[in-house]
Amino acid sequence: MKIVITGSLGNVAKPLAQQLVAEGHDITIVSSNESKKSEIETLGAKAAIGSITNLNFLVKTFEGADAAFLMTPPSLGTENIIENTINAGKNYAEAIKQTEVKRVVMLSSTGAESSIENGPIKGLHYIEKFYNELEKTSITFLRAGYFYINFFNDIPLIKSAGIIGSNYPENIKIPLVHPTDIAKAAAEELVKIIEGKNVRYIVSDLREASDIAKIIGNVIGKPELPWVEFKDEDSLNEMLQAGLPQEIAEMYTEMGRGIRTGVVQKDFVEHGELVDGDVKLEKFAKEFAEKFNS
Repeated sequence: MKIVITGSLGNVAKPLAQQLVAEGHDITIVSSNESKKSEIETLGAKAAIGSITNLNFLVKTFEGADAAFLMTPPSLGTENIIENTINAGKNYAEAIKQTEVKRVVMLSSTGAESSIENGPIKGLHYIEKFYNELEKTSITFLRAGYFYINFFNDIPLIKSAGIIGSNYPENIKIPLVHPTDIAKAAAEELVKIIEGKNVRYIVSDLREASDIAKIIGNVIGKPELPWVEFKDEDSLNEMLQAGLPQEIAEMYTEMGRGIRTGVVQKDFVEHGELVDGDVKLEKFAKEFAEKFNS
C-alpha cells in the first residue's frame, strides 16, 4: 500500500514508519523540517517536506495514497493553540476530501468526546467532527491514553523536591499509553479493509496515580516517593515557573482537572474498552529510570 504518515520522526510516527516499511509498504513521511529528509530516506521512506498549514502541499502529498495516518503536532505555537490545532485538522480533512484517500487513521485521545475540561484534547474533539463528514473515506479514530513519556517532565520536581504529582489525587485511575503501542495499533488499522467511521482505544495500562509514584520511585531508588495532589493554582504556577507559556500551562492545568473530575477518562470507561497495549507501567518505569539517571 501507498501510505502517508504525518508527524515527522516523532515518538509515534517513527516506529510506525519503521514497521510499515518492514512490511513492504510504500511510505511517505511528512515533516516540516528539511534536516529530517536524509534520516527519513535512511528508514526506507520518502520525505515530503512542507507545512501542514499549506493545503496545496497536503493535496500534492496525499495524491494517489491508499491510506494516511493523521496527527496534529502536540503544540502549534504558544497562543491560540486550540484554534491552530483545529485549523490544521480542517486542512487535513480538505486535503483528504480533494484527493479521495480511502483509508485514514487519526491519532486522537481519550476524552475527545468532550468539548470541555480536557485542555489540549479539545481540538481533537472538533477535528473528529470534521473527519466524520468525509463521505468517501473510512476512518478509525485512534483514541490514545495519557502518554507515559509525559512523566519525564516530572524529573526536575522529583530531583528537587522528592515528590511527583499533579492536580488530581493518588486514587485516580489513568489510562496510560506508550508511543510504540500506538504505532502498532495504527499499523494494524491502516491496512484494514473497513467501512464507515470507527473508534478504537489504545491504552497500555490503567493504573492509579499512587502506583505511578510507587513503581517509578522503586526503580530510581526512592521507594517512598509520594504522589502529591496540587491545587489547580499551584499546578499552574509550577508550570509557569518551569518556563511553559501561559496558554500551554493553562491547558495542561485544565486537562489535569478533567482527569480529577473524570471527564478525560469518561468515554474510555463508558465504552468498557480493553487495555490492550504491551507496555505496562513496570516496563515503562525502567525507561523512566534510564532518563532519570542520564
